[in-house]
Amino acid sequence: MLIVRPARIDDLSALMELAILSGRGFTSLPEDEATLLARLTLSEQSFAGTVPTREAWYTLMLEDSETGRVEGLCGVRAGVGVGRPHFSFRVMTLAQFSSAIATRFDHQALVLVNECAGWTEVGSLYLRPERRSGGAGSLLARSRYMLIGAERARFSETVMAELRGYFAPDGTCPFWEGVASKFFRLPFDQADHMVMSTDGQFILDLAPRHPIYVELIDEAAADAIGKVHVEGQAARAMLEQEGFRGSGLVDIFDGGPTYTAPRDSITTIERTRTCTVAIGDPGEAEQTIISTNRITDFRAARLPVFVDGDRATIDASDADLLGLNTGDTMRVRT
Repeated sequence: MLIVRPARIDDLSALMELAILSGRGFTSLPEDEATLLARLTLSEQSFAGTVPTREAWYTLMLEDSETGRVEGLCGVRAGVGVGRPHFSFRVMTLAQFSSAIATRFDHQALVLVNECAGWTEVGSLYLRPERRSGGAGSLLARSRYMLIGAERARFSETVMAELRGYFAPDGTCPFWEGVASKFFRLPFDQADHMVMSTDGQFILDLAPRHPIYVELIDEAAADAIGKVHVEGQAARAMLEQEGFRGSGLVDIFDGGPTYTAPRDSITTIERTRTCTVAIGDPGEAEQTIISTNRITDFRAARLPVFVDGDRATIDASDADLLGLNTGDTMRVRT
């Protein structure tokens, strides 16, 4: 069975392997052991409740309970832009009118903004390629909303997700080449690594302060604005199923779109109910996603559950894997 559980320090080697597999542009998963170790440490502290609520960053691992292998990961960041600004470009329409020639022009422009401060971010969703079927991706993605729903007060009323931007078949990033590189003057990989491994001061120092007219940048870069990486198409579809929509914000490095949703309107949160655990035979009950009802030792899985009113029956072996006992509460997606 596949189980979603909190990341541990001893997941470092598995996390490094997934970082290598994820490839270029996966900013939240850099190929740097020190950065990944710091993230695992912060995650342990977050689940333990020893860091301020808004600074928490929860990392979840998808594990095969039979083999013990980590098959993927995802994350929930309680509040972005708390310790440092979180910059994006907003795609805006700037209108200009001349009464002298009775002519109006509407220009698309990229404007640097810091609108996301305090929003909760779901991200870092990555699965081994051979696991991208059979519902593993859905379980992993939805486990983030089960986590948020378990203790909503820990999270913002607005939830965001940043999708990786478009890369050309030759491995280049058109938006970086045509826009961002003009300001940061670094190789993409170096700038991408610095986002997670430094305090981000270089962004504050070098990011453009004035609107960038889209008509003045090259066609390839303009076409890449808001375009999703080929490996992000499935993630976008799952976000849309949960009620997320484009916000008009894009990443300042690769031009990938930011999707947002009101926390309490996310489909999985809306359709999840709290039930009392009963241990027994669920019979021919259909499988559904369930989770513990607490963040401290959070677990999630897809398994057969028989729901009768506020009582949910699960198999004893499944209960053991999830750390649930008779009389506990758990969350069931209906």
